[in-house]
Amino acid sequence: MPFWFWNDRLDVDQLLKQLGEFHARGIYGVVIHPRIGLSTETPWMSDALLGCMRVVIEAAQRRGMTVVLYDEAMYPSGSSGGQVVAENPDYACRGMVMQYEPPVDANHYLVYSGKTQSGRTVYIVDRPIESAIRGVHFMDDSGDVAEAGETWWDRRAPEERPAATDLLNTDAVQCFVRLVYQRYYDTFGEYFGATIPAIFTDEPYVMGRFSPFDPRPGTTGILEHVNAFLGYDFAPHLPALWLDDEPDAERYRADYQRAIYRRLEETYYRTLSDWCVSHGVALTGHPANADDIGPLRHFQWPGQDVIMGDILPGELAVTGAPSTQAKCAASSAIHLGRSRNVNEFMGAYGEDISFETYEFVANWLLVRGCNLLVPHAFFYSVRGARVDDCPPQLGPNGPWWDNPELVEFHQRCQRLCWVNFEALPLCRVAVLGRSDRLPELVCRSLYENQIDFHYLEDRHLWEDAVIAEESIEVGPMHYDVLVAERAFVDERVLDAVSGFKSKGRLLILEECADFVDQLKQFVAPMVATADPEPWLRARIVKKGGALWCMLFNEGTDAIEPIVTLPERNAWHEVDSVAGQVVGAVDGGMSQSIALASGDIRLFWSES
Repeated sequence: MPFWFWNDRLDVDQLLKQLGEFHARGIYGVVIHPRIGLSTETPWMSDALLGCMRVVIEAAQRRGMTVVLYDEAMYPSGSSGGQVVAENPDYACRGMVMQYEPPVDANHYLVYSGKTQSGRTVYIVDRPIESAIRGVHFMDDSGDVAEAGETWWDRRAPEERPAATDLLNTDAVQCFVRLVYQRYYDTFGEYFGATIPAIFTDEPYVMGRFSPFDPRPGTTGILEHVNAFLGYDFAPHLPALWLDDEPDAERYRADYQRAIYRRLEETYYRTLSDWCVSHGVALTGHPANADDIGPLRHFQWPGQDVIMGDILPGELAVTGAPSTQAKCAASSAIHLGRSRNVNEFMGAYGEDISFETYEFVANWLLVRGCNLLVPHAFFYSVRGARVDDCPPQLGPNGPWWDNPELVEFHQRCQRLCWVNFEALPLCRVAVLGRSDRLPELVCRSLYENQIDFHYLEDRHLWEDAVIAEESIEVGPMHYDVLVAERAFVDERVLDAVSGFKSKGRLLILEECADFVDQLKQFVAPMVATADPEPWLRARIVKKGGALWCMLFNEGTDAIEPIVTLPERNAWHEVDSVAGQVVGAVDGGMSQSIALASGDIRLFWSES
């Protein structure tokens, strides 16, 4: 279900032609994404733009396709292309700024004053920060001709910058919902829950973008919320948000971030989620950061976003916060009982990527449990500077559009998404995380030993998990082991799992002499291998009366591991394009399985 960039003067016949081409190539859904380059003849949320959407929605219904609506003019979400602030200037994005003089301007409020570690008096001021979001219209005619520059990043043309909204202000967010979500419902309500299954919100930033100051997140009265959430008076520690030499600056910055993110959950994500539930559609999309798992509890289709070449074969597949993304969304979905989890991917990978990279990233997502792929992006137009908007171009104007392998790729993705949809992963390991941060180092050890896992946000432990001495149950999952990095284990966690820990089932990476051997005392790998296979990934799920196994090579070189699938009835290899059995594999018997870099193979066993 790709992003479909509407980024030029819209012609209804061309829209319908492209929609038909999507369908012919095995693409049965789209996310309509108004994008930089959109004509001023069809401004954001205008009758003209909504009229074009209606034509496409009606055509999609006739074809049995689905349309996900996008909630912003460009991104990040929450401002309705500047319309929220235009309606009420008091809804403009606010933040805190540190200065060396008391505030004197109207609408600038003193939050704290005091001496820093260096002895200098500072003033922390709550004020509008004049931030913006990206706009859908180029400045004047700047987008009609490609800009000069060596790379697409250098060639970006000047664009409008609409005012950003204060997303920590409940009234401002309600205004956004009325201008966008309610307008969509008033216009297309008869399609909600069927042809229109979801609305996509895209990486809402607390402070918008492009502020000329050096602000920190905040809104009027934010300190009351921060103090209540953290359980102590944060005011004396505000300078630490700017100054590295303040005592325990790193700790206080982390505390403040958690408090702000929790406020954003309540004012933004919960508001949108409640509206969507009451109107029969799913909230989907993704938060701003790669390992933000906390906000995903408010999505009916939780998601994440792989961008900027962050995931590639080899080391990048298992290092850094981006390596947590697919598991982040899939874990949230399984624990919260959501049938779908989404990953936007390929944005800003550049104009020179290969088809093999496209396939690799999709397979990387699928073996981690993703069941709805959102390629970024299919461009309606590549005229002028539009071609340089966060390429690659994966759609009708792209290099692979008429390649038969593209249709096979779509078919393979659909089949593997189906395998992951409403399936129960056979994993018995939970990895402890926090709402705004997930570990990666401990997970690499699991991946390299073919041990599947889910991330478990810590608040599940005291909110809804059923914890016994030998198991932790969350949703449909039963975990035999909780693994963690030391930084994620605090007193509240230890209190929640005290009995479980007493049985040796809380494994802290830094405290284990041999972490993997200790883990294997409680759980077995998904598949057995004759030799260590650090780049082999394995996933097994139960779906209906059958088991399905995916094997994926995440490394840069081809591998041919000797693999033993779980001993049970015979396993069959399935051609993931044609959906046909192509060979048999005896459970409990070792077999050589060849996998080129990025290859994924699918096996099936009937109960």
